[in-house]
Order: sequence, then structure tokens, then C-alpha cells
Amino acid sequence: MKRVLLVIFSILFITQYVSASQISYDKSDFLPVSSKIYDAAYDIRYYSANNFTGNRIRGYNAPVAYLTKDALNALSVAADDLRSQGYRLLIWDTYRPQKAVDNFVEWINNPNDPGDKSFYPKLNKSDLLSGCYIMEKSGHTRGSTVDLTLIKKDGSFVDMGGTFDLFSEISHPDYKKLTREQKKNRKILHDSMVKAGFKGLDSEWWHFTLENEPYPDTYFDFNVE
Repeated sequence: MKRVLLVIFSILFITQYVSASQISYDKSDFLPVSSKIYDAAYDIRYYSANNFTGNRIRGYNAPVAYLTKDALNALSVAADDLRSQGYRLLIWDTYRPQKAVDNFVEWINNPNDPGDKSFYPKLNKSDLLSGCYIMEKSGHTRGSTVDLTLIKKDGSFVDMGGTFDLFSEISHPDYKKLTREQKKNRKILHDSMVKAGFKGLDSEWWHFTLENEPYPDTYFDFNVE
């Protein structure tokens, strides 16, 4: 009987592992953000060298932002709400191919490439993976996560008290040493995204994932182009 139970447990464990690691190249349920949100601005960092690696990331062949249809519909609700308050969205990253995440891990494991140290000023590069700043499997790859900030309707800067992909406690949404204005700005973004159906991340004020994401166990790997 114990042997039977052990076999059943092993089968369940393997099934769960395979399911959690599923890779798909099907982009039929994805749309560009621009197809739904007409006034969003874009600074797709991994299409450029302006990121922690100092290089364009594999799989980013165009500065385009894609999301699953469900996530985009929800983001459109947040955009409407923020627009009524005088803001627009600035998108840094949305769907991220698995090959891009693999590129991150390869960079971390390359001792001869420091990348751009300004993104991790108080950390060793190896800490980025061991400290869970960068994961071998990313929620972005499931297609319903977005990295974004606010800009004013005229495109001017909104002070959030820290920049995208700064691996530091400054990036924590509840960082204590913010000005009153910075705290207010972070709260405006957070509250609007949560009201639209997203959940935040404890370590990154700019990072939001659709609460009821349609592909919680699927990791996509088609190119951004």
C-alpha cells in the first residue's frame, strides 16, 4: 500500500512540475497594448541597452508591448481611471519571452560582464539571482504582467522616488524614506491597478500581475516583434 501511495505521489509531483514548466509559442491570445490604449507611452528597456545587462535582450526584436487579452482589458480600465486623474501610462515591459529570462541568467553567470552597475549599486551581481531579484521563471513570461509608471498628460515626469529595475530597498512600494509626493504618486498607481484587477509585488513598485491571469502555468517564448 505504501508503495502504491508513493507511486501516486510521484506521478502527481511530476505532472505538476511539467505543467508549471510548460512552454508555448502560441501568441493568438496576445495583443499589443497600443491596440487598446491609445495614449500610452513606451520605453521598452530590454529592446535597448538601458538595462542592468547593458545590452539588448534576446527575443526583443522591436520596441512593442504585448499582453494577453484579459490583462490588456484590465489595463485599459486602469488607464481610463488614471486618465480621469490627469495621468497616462508609461510602459517599460509587459510580455517577456522565456529566452529573454534565460539571457538574464546567462549574464548573471558570466563573471566577465558586469553590465550596468548603477542598477544594482549595493549588490554583487550573483546576489541578483540568489536574492530572487531575477527568477529563472518570470511572471512576465506568462503574458499578464506589466512594468509601468505614470506620466502626466503632457508627457512630463511623475516622481516615484526611484527608477525601473533598481535592485534596492528603494524600489519596495512601502519604502519609508520617500517624500510625501512620492508616496502619493506610488499610491495613485497602485490603487488604480489593484482596482482594475491587478496585484502588486513587495519588492518592485512598478510591477503588477493580473490577479486572475489566464495562463498561470504557461510560459511563452515567441519573440517580441
